[in-house]
Amino acid sequence: MQITNQFEVAQPTEAVWDFFGNVPQVAACLPGAELSTDLGDDRYGGTVSIGLGPIKLDFDGSAEITHRDPDARTISVSASGTDRKGRGQATLALDAILAPTAGGTAVDVAMDLQLSGPAAQYGRGLVGDVTTVLLGDFAANVQNRLSAIAEGRDPDEIAQVQAAGGLAIGVRAAGMGLARVVRRLALPYRPEAV
Repeated sequence: MQITNQFEVAQPTEAVWDFFGNVPQVAACLPGAELSTDLGDDRYGGTVSIGLGPIKLDFDGSAEITHRDPDARTISVSASGTDRKGRGQATLALDAILAPTAGGTAVDVAMDLQLSGPAAQYGRGLVGDVTTVLLGDFAANVQNRLSAIAEGRDPDEIAQVQAAGGLAIGVRAAGMGLARVVRRLALPYRPEAV
């Protein structure tokens, strides 16, 4: 499943790029993620926990930075994990591009997410909406940590990221899905040209 998104951080591109080079700092911004092991050579082990309704997924896995270009400000990550209860697997290929904007830095993210097991049954719409919610939380956490660094504070002393899941994430994702349905119903029908 291909998912693209963009968020903006109100910090200079150089500062955001340096931050993205610190994998433990980045992992601390990912809702539900916990980095546990530095495996060397830009490879890391850890866990990701996501709950949505009756389903709670706990993945043990690893991630590797497969490409990093400081001149183009691009980074690629490959990750995979297996549910602790053996109910499924997830693989992710992620590409991010940083670009300066008038207000700071735009981060364009393209993901190829493959799911098997219970998470796969939710379908593209809901998984895409949940991913958008999580990416929004990630962007807010990046902004908070970068602001702390710019102010000379320890970024680890700011509020910790809450685990991804529960009613809040479900409600936010459901709201996005409902908005998509309303747009489809409200917009006039335009048949494709033949």
